[in-house]
Amino acid sequence: MDLENNLFMLPGPVKMHPRVLAAMAKPAMAHRSAEFKAVNKEIKELLYYLFQTKQHVTILSGSGTAGLDAAIGNLLRKGDKVLNITNGKFSERFNLVCKIFADPTEYAVEWGKAPDLDEVARLLEENEFKAVTLCHNETSTALTNPAKEIGALCKKHGALLIMDGITSVGSIEVRPDEWGVDICLMGSQKCIAAPAGLAGLCVSERAYGMLHNEASYYLDLKAHIDKLEEKNDTPWTPAVPLYLAFLEALRMLKEEGLENRIARCHRLAEATRAAEAAMGLRLFPDPKYASDTVTGAWYPEGVGDDIRGLLRDEYGLFIAGAQAHVKGKMFRIGHMGIAQFTELAATFAALEAGLYKKGYKDFELGAGVAEVVKRM
Repeated sequence: MDLENNLFMLPGPVKMHPRVLAAMAKPAMAHRSAEFKAVNKEIKELLYYLFQTKQHVTILSGSGTAGLDAAIGNLLRKGDKVLNITNGKFSERFNLVCKIFADPTEYAVEWGKAPDLDEVARLLEENEFKAVTLCHNETSTALTNPAKEIGALCKKHGALLIMDGITSVGSIEVRPDEWGVDICLMGSQKCIAAPAGLAGLCVSERAYGMLHNEASYYLDLKAHIDKLEEKNDTPWTPAVPLYLAFLEALRMLKEEGLENRIARCHRLAEATRAAEAAMGLRLFPDPKYASDTVTGAWYPEGVGDDIRGLLRDEYGLFIAGAQAHVKGKMFRIGHMGIAQFTELAATFAALEAGLYKKGYKDFELGAGVAEVVKRM
């Protein structure tokens, strides 16, 4: 297994293009220089494109979790009632962050299932929630939640919608302005295919007017927005090499076209699901809500998580396991960012070989690969 030459099919971090890697090798750049302000200006314009927004955007030096922290901590206060919709590990993290800054009520849904919209409507009708949190694309279960519909319910009842778009923005359709999302955030290491360590945010005019800086100094969201929008600058020292790589990844997204990337990831997802079905593997989430950036499936009987070590060591294939109560019971294949069909075909060739070696033979060799090839 070669760390520099492998099939990297995780649901984040994802494979990065050599152009993105090379951008981090540039000489040191002063973060208050005209050159870096030009970098910020271009990132800002590309963030408007990425989020398909005309509202406020900014970028933080910190992972997606820092974005969650900033969104909740700068918008809510103790005493504010917030509805947390949870149906996976990352939506549960949203709930944990809300416990620090506000007074959350958790609407817990079985992993692999989408929230019942009638139940969401009932909760909003019977309570005065200031905000609702939603993980749009729950990678722990490979499920995409109905964000547009939940946004409409929030708008009807006057609640803010704070949405984790970390594994959807850039590879699944996300329209914050149209859907009524007040804060939407993304992580650099997912659909954009940049290094980990940056969080991008889109903030509605309504939410911008409610921001405060009582909970954090460094993660003062309004300060970051104002500096970027008014001066193409950052309030504090940013992670300059990561900004340069992020900019290159955003340029590549624009070159491909956002709609084209979304369409390619959808085709990859359909191919992955078809290949798994041809191999007799069962999808983990409700198929109606299956994600276009990551696919989860149950392990067949007699096969466990140790197959991932075999795939890694013998075939150089990296796929993800699961977390919490489904750990060791299901696996996940990522197909977001710059993932290509040739990589997916090779992934299923390795997966078939690995399953065969582990004793699972209830499929015709080549069946999974054939389904990918049909869709190339």
